[in-house]
Amino acid sequence: MSAPDPVFSLDDLDRWSFSGPALAVLGQPIAHSLSPAMHNAALAALARTDPRFASWRYFKFAVAPDQLPAALPRFHAHGFLGLNLTVPHKVLAWAQIASPAPGTAAVGAVNTLIRREAPGAWAGDNTDGYGLATGLREDLGVALDGAPVILLGAGGAARGAAVECLRRGCAALWIANRTRARLDELLARLRPLAGTVPLHGFPPAEPPASLPAGAVVINATSLGLRVDDAAPLDLARLPRPAAVYDMIYNPAVTPLLRQAAALGVPQANGLSMLVHQGAKSLELWTGVPADRTAPVMRTAARAAQAAR
Repeated sequence: MSAPDPVFSLDDLDRWSFSGPALAVLGQPIAHSLSPAMHNAALAALARTDPRFASWRYFKFAVAPDQLPAALPRFHAHGFLGLNLTVPHKVLAWAQIASPAPGTAAVGAVNTLIRREAPGAWAGDNTDGYGLATGLREDLGVALDGAPVILLGAGGAARGAAVECLRRGCAALWIANRTRARLDELLARLRPLAGTVPLHGFPPAEPPASLPAGAVVINATSLGLRVDDAAPLDLARLPRPAAVYDMIYNPAVTPLLRQAAALGVPQANGLSMLVHQGAKSLELWTGVPADRTAPVMRTAARAAQAAR
């Protein structure tokens, strides 16, 4: 069994000596992240035909939310070419970077930072939507285009998913969230994008009778990460969905996916989303098309997950 990737801190960054092109993922918690295994496998594969990638490496850093504003210029000063951001940094970083991609304004969150030459300057993009749409198609044969969607959550991951659903022309979007104020904030942000697409919100404990049958249910909450978590919503109270996709990939089977299986509903976890958003991030940093590196990333992610 291979040793897990080391977790670095900002104190380690002060003593940083790696001289090659460096990439990293920042988050808290971060020890569970499979991103280094995926990206380093992809970089090694690229290096076999393109020697310039031989010295590239991808690392993971534990960075607390209150450390992020000071951390970003420090990573820039140490020459990092790109950063991935996980919870809770995606929303926090959007207002802190110099040039967010135009499409990220609706999401208000970024998961990929690209180094710019000006001191401390980062450009930002969000590859989560691409990862979600590609993962749904790959695992479940489901397209967001023309499909009714029930989205669980209203945080940074849910924002990206909601925007992707609307951009791809879903038939209707229903969003469930326990905190009404946060739900209303997201609905207000999305309405200018929705156009003629019906957009609704509801508390997960009280699904409305008007929910459509044949919907794609997407979990963008953190419920399921811990062994004692309840499912974010009782699927038995919904009209039968077409499919259930949980963005959580560790554990591989969450309470929501377990219930979907018991009901005979096609289901998948978020490992494919992780792979494809990662491949798209690597494309932004290297110019190598995402569909070229995704197969290697998928194999590495599955191996790393199995090793745990």
